[in-house]
Amino acid sequence: MKSITVQDLVNRFHLEILAGHSQLHRTIDKARVHRPGLEFVGYFDFFPQQRVQVLGRKEITYLHKQSEEERDSRIGHVVQYHPPCFVVTWNQETEGLHYLITHCEREGIPLLRTPDSTTKWIGMADAYLTKSLAPEIQVHGVCVNVAGIGILLRGKSGVGKSETALTLIRRGHRLVADDAVVLRKISPETILGTHDGKTKEFLALRSVGLINVARIYGRGAFQDETRIVLDIELTQWKENELYNSLDVEPQFTDYMDVKIPHIQISLQPGRDVAGLVEAAANNWYLRLQGYSAAEEFMQRIEAFAQSQQKH
Repeated sequence: MKSITVQDLVNRFHLEILAGHSQLHRTIDKARVHRPGLEFVGYFDFFPQQRVQVLGRKEITYLHKQSEEERDSRIGHVVQYHPPCFVVTWNQETEGLHYLITHCEREGIPLLRTPDSTTKWIGMADAYLTKSLAPEIQVHGVCVNVAGIGILLRGKSGVGKSETALTLIRRGHRLVADDAVVLRKISPETILGTHDGKTKEFLALRSVGLINVARIYGRGAFQDETRIVLDIELTQWKENELYNSLDVEPQFTDYMDVKIPHIQISLQPGRDVAGLVEAAANNWYLRLQGYSAAEEFMQRIEAFAQSQQKH
């Protein structure tokens, strides 16, 4: 199971440390944060104790209204579960948090503070944790974004994946990763494609070597990540194969139990492979909108046949 440390969270959001300085090595392995509301009134049946606990104005104001004895009791019941850390939003005053600081110091739980609003910080933290803790695999290929559509180009070494990506970049599309593509599952239906950090912005071309696409073609030629919606496999052209079907039976590639539409493009001297990738991306988008060129063509054939019968 993937995890990050509380220190990683502090660094990412520039959080102020109010208590638990020596416990920043504590791990976080749950992708969403939690606001302990029901827990402060004594209901713990479904308390997600392994999540980061966020205390906004609502929670702190409620605690302020309790007597000192009741407040200590309610806080004590929560901290005894030892969540990874607490984060106080809205830069709420330290003077009003002394009771939280005392409990967190005693139990060794980091207490952190951010100037951001509760809603804003929760949104940013959930997004960060989801990506950081997402299951991931690495595949050999090239990841590109074509007109807003994330595509994974696969195929045997030397088949022309990087060269196809270069042509797409020159046509205004973007490189995401070359050679080592990291795939992250950020939801049951969503796979995110990105680079491994080492190959960021680099494209390896046979007979040329490494090039930095951002330096050569500008910042618009590269982006850090994209949602993968098409898996395209480049293969060598085979004689006596039938390549002229009007409509291809939908096929899928499974990545971490997420099915991604799969297309196979056969290479032959003179074929505009980058143009075929662009066409595949645009055709996928039209299908997503409910349009099928093959269905429209068949409807025209049927309409023509019916008109001929009438005559």
